[in-house]
Amino acid sequence: MLFQSSMRKELARSFGATLVVLITIIMTIVLIRTLGQAARGSISPQDVLLIMAYSALGRLPIILTLSLFIAMVSTLSRMYKDSEMVVWFSSGRGLISFLGPLFRFAWPVLLVIALASLFVWPWSNEQTREMRQRYEQRGDLDRIAPGEFQESSNGSRVFFIDRSSEGRSGSNNIFISSTDKDKSAITTARAGRIEMLGESQMLILENGQRLENTLGNSALKISDFEEYGVRTGNSSTLGPSEQELSTIATRNLIKSPTLSNLGELAWRIGLAISAINFVVIALALAAVNPRAGRSSNLIFVVFTFVVYSNVMSIGQGWVSLGLVSFNGLLLMLHGGVFVFSMTWLLKRHLSWSLKDMLRKRSPQLTAEARAQP
Repeated sequence: MLFQSSMRKELARSFGATLVVLITIIMTIVLIRTLGQAARGSISPQDVLLIMAYSALGRLPIILTLSLFIAMVSTLSRMYKDSEMVVWFSSGRGLISFLGPLFRFAWPVLLVIALASLFVWPWSNEQTREMRQRYEQRGDLDRIAPGEFQESSNGSRVFFIDRSSEGRSGSNNIFISSTDKDKSAITTARAGRIEMLGESQMLILENGQRLENTLGNSALKISDFEEYGVRTGNSSTLGPSEQELSTIATRNLIKSPTLSNLGELAWRIGLAISAINFVVIALALAAVNPRAGRSSNLIFVVFTFVVYSNVMSIGQGWVSLGLVSFNGLLLMLHGGVFVFSMTWLLKRHLSWSLKDMLRKRSPQLTAEARAQP
């Protein structure tokens, strides 16, 4: 009882601290990237915090897996360094007996990782995609910021309104430059207002002038008007678009087992299985060399995590291309890692050594050689 309670308390403290640090780092990176996208006009500035929240939820399986891995390795390494492991070994506890307390602590986290990778990951990506798509399909007038030149969605027109119009329902000092096939036109007006004609959005200009020119022709047509209507596009609606693999629900991937869908499904299931393997790897990996310091283990932990994650991504591509089957990838990659980590753990538990095995075998060979005439 003392053994399990001490392990849980130590793991909980280390896991909580590691999780806070990783979330802070990830959120900082996501914030910088999201602000850059907002500055380029890819997303709405008002949606920055919401997109950050969805991005954090999508990365939750990776954050939890890495936090759990680091927490277990650092806790066990600290126990080795402070000779606590020697005490437990002397009391009859073998290295494999630590698997029970580790999994009893980790199973809620493993369950959250599985649910997040299978359900939260596609949902958060779908929400982010819809927000981006909605912002890209907004009306031309919705794109205009007072005092700034703004291009329309199809790139055929450039709008400008006076900065003094900010916050008003109408606009003052309007400038529109448009190009349609072989004609170009520049329209200016003192004022304007927006009206809806069916599903079309119209900009009604008042007291202005329009200059039209045919490309390649020097003739210029100038006309003055009291009112002039400019169609600025239909009302903003989300049209059908090709759905990305990362936004498809897991049940839909299972219902439609194409190669690309199976590749995405293998990656999602692999996140949950890899988290289990990392628990075993942490126990087999944890050890302290007093001369190397504690940072050496952390570097190896990050290296192991990065290599495993990259191999999973490569395996996803192989399944999508049909080079490896879905079951074959899960068996070879995750099953192979599990067998390797358990073999490594048994080697440390039973103190297997190649040198000792050679020493035991050499006397036998010497005796056989002497027995031969």
